[in-house]
Amino acid sequence: MQSIVDGFTNAFRLIIHLNPELLRIILLSLQVSGTALVLATLLGVPAGAGLALRRIPLKGLVISGLNVGMGLPPVVAGLFLYLFLSRSGPLGFFGLLYSPTAMILAQTILAFPIVASIAHAAIVGVDPVIRQAALTLGATPFQESLTVIQEARYSIMAGVMAGLGRVMAEVGAIIIVGGNIAGYTRVMTTTIALETDKGNFELAIALGLILLTISLAVTMALRFFQRLGKTEAGENLWA
Repeated sequence: MQSIVDGFTNAFRLIIHLNPELLRIILLSLQVSGTALVLATLLGVPAGAGLALRRIPLKGLVISGLNVGMGLPPVVAGLFLYLFLSRSGPLGFFGLLYSPTAMILAQTILAFPIVASIAHAAIVGVDPVIRQAALTLGATPFQESLTVIQEARYSIMAGVMAGLGRVMAEVGAIIIVGGNIAGYTRVMTTTIALETDKGNFELAIALGLILLTISLAVTMALRFFQRLGKTEAGENLWA
């Protein structure tokens, strides 16, 4: 019991004194996950909108693929990305394996299906009257799409936050393609796993507390956007 108390005491000390190693790991985690989320959003929202608003061959198969991707085991994603990025793989000449870039790619692959699927569902759920009104007012197909996307913006943001929650908690894929190299590819989740195995609980606990705080913030943001979406839907219903 005393070791647990000491672990938490030392962990709070690391946080309060802004331990350089702790800050370096946190900043790299935010950089990797933030970049991956931006890429997944830039790719996922247009993909979801295209599936919802346009006639696309094999649309049902694509949607099923995205739904499967939402539950894709991270280690499987990491394995296939490793095979592609390894020296003998088709992308090996880029030399990206065991780098932050490889970790960003892995997290983008994991977040993309979540963002795209939720964006698709949100846009499909928009009242068809809004599309018809936009077309009646002479909107171009692009303007029509923007109008519908704007109407579903809060639900789409909820999907983006769900994608952030997925990548921030990720361990399996990034440890395969990133290698958990100290000072270079070591992020919060991989450090927690490593330091726990080493018995260095103070750093693991400190990072765990910070990760829990971030997870709580993501959850609160997710609920906020979900409520905004429901409120706006109710207002439109009674308009």
